Amino acid sequence: MATTQTAPEMKYTVIDSRSRDGLRMLLAELWQYRELIYFLVWRDVMVRYKQTVLGLMWAVLQPLIIALTLSLFLGRLAHLSSDGLPYPVFAYSAMILWQLFSQALTGASNSMLENERLVTKSYFPRLVIPIAAVLASLLDFAVALVVLVGFLAWFRVAVSWTLLLLPCFVLLTVVIASGVGFLLAALNVRYRDVRYTLAFLVQFWFLATPIAYSSSVVPQRFRFWYGLNPMVGVVEAFRWSLRGAGPAPLVLLAISCAVALLLLLIGLAYFQHAENTFADTI
Repeated sequence: MATTQTAPEMKYTVIDSRSRDGLRMLLAELWQYRELIYFLVWRDVMVRYKQTVLGLMWAVLQPLIIALTLSLFLGRLAHLSSDGLPYPVFAYSAMILWQLFSQALTGASNSMLENERLVTKSYFPRLVIPIAAVLASLLDFAVALVVLVGFLAWFRVAVSWTLLLLPCFVLLTVVIASGVGFLLAALNVRYRDVRYTLAFLVQFWFLATPIAYSSSVVPQRFRFWYGLNPMVGVVEAFRWSLRGAGPAPLVLLAISCAVALLLLLIGLAYFQHAENTFADTI
């Protein structure tokens, strides 16, 4: 008796703009391409330090040299307040957090143009590219954080349970950099001026963030408007967790969380809106 063989069932994936609507669908798609994210993170790290003599030591030297310079000119000569911390710890702790933010922001903003061939030749959720750029900056932060532990031991800074909150402030920094980075990455594809204004934006943002000084120098009547810079609350909370004493900057931190969430939603919304035109525009 002859038997009939049925053809194996074929599975198709339909890609359209509606299939990626909703946060659940977006997260599911990103999880599906998690191996690609890992590959891009590893590639970005390898390319960054390829053919360098010091390698990952640059992650320490850059914030360390700036922190020591600030300690000499502003800590010793100008006698700026350091909120109860030794000024080198005060400056270096803020610098490594700022380095994480600036590297993540710059990497995400330029990521689409730097991966032009990848974008135009194959399909994957484009959000993978700036996410990988942001995650790659965490390695430098981890290396620099080891030196911060040495600083705390050298200057005999007593730590407390507040040190356990450090990952929360690091995560908040990543969220801020990601939100702005997603927005600028999408704008950078359409308007190449973004690449040239990015350096100015980072420099201006650095001066508007309490890296070399404490936010206490800002008059009280301007404190709310100053806190709209989301990095203000993050930096102050980061230092507070190291100090482990005094009132927590709850108001500034609450403003930072609200602004960070808003920036992330705006960045994601605009990136997804412009995503369908990347391959044609880039």
